[in-house]
Amino acid sequence: MNPADGTAAPALELEAVTVRYDDVTALDGVSLTVEPGRVCGLVGMNGSGKSTLFKALMGLLKPAAGEVRIAGLPPAKARKAGLVAYVPQSEDVDWSFPLSVRDVVMTGRYGHMGPSRRPRPADRDAVRDALARVELQDLADRQIGRLSGGQKKRAFVARGIAQGASVLLLDEPFAGVDKRSEATITALLRQLAAEGRTILVSTHDLHALPQLADEAVLLLHRVLAHGTPEEVLQPAQLARAFGLNVLADAGAGSIAADRSRP
Repeated sequence: MNPADGTAAPALELEAVTVRYDDVTALDGVSLTVEPGRVCGLVGMNGSGKSTLFKALMGLLKPAAGEVRIAGLPPAKARKAGLVAYVPQSEDVDWSFPLSVRDVVMTGRYGHMGPSRRPRPADRDAVRDALARVELQDLADRQIGRLSGGQKKRAFVARGIAQGASVLLLDEPFAGVDKRSEATITALLRQLAAEGRTILVSTHDLHALPQLADEAVLLLHRVLAHGTPEEVLQPAQLARAFGLNVLADAGAGSIAADRSRP
């Protein structure tokens, strides 16, 4: 809550955030606000700063300038309170680690457990319900690395659901997934937003963005555009961000871009 007027704080808020890696500027004065109950798509080519933005929101990187808040709190406090969950890219995960799908989802409950991290009935119920929502209940005992690409992404979404996070950050959840998993994840994110949770999701699938997101952000180290998907996906906007041939059909939302990964 905003103590000045009693209104709810934005779910995500960045004010003039700059992040540097030595002499390379990954984010340059990024300002962004996302309200609760929204799905916001994050669009930009590889190297545009999307993953850096996620890490800044999680408090894994300290900005050189600017301020980051999750539900009005600094990232470290928001993480400690279990308000934010992060679904990383596949390459950020050690898939050989001997954990079952249920074990991975249960890690989302650690903040609700005592020091012994011994699951209670409420924790088991939360994990079972989360697995059902992502349609993985029949694979709960399978080692996490033995899942398909789409199933792995769904398992980490389930972890965020079990955690009870009000903000979910998803870094390329549709990369390399099958159509069933893509449809399942998209429908689930829409359901979670309808329940009041806030989703920030990076994606290269420009065609599906209008069905997925309420709003979109075009990023190239700074925010180039922020508005409805239809506004952000204008060919002139995409050309600024990608520097590629962008085609637009006459039909609404039928925008195609060369999505080769630079």
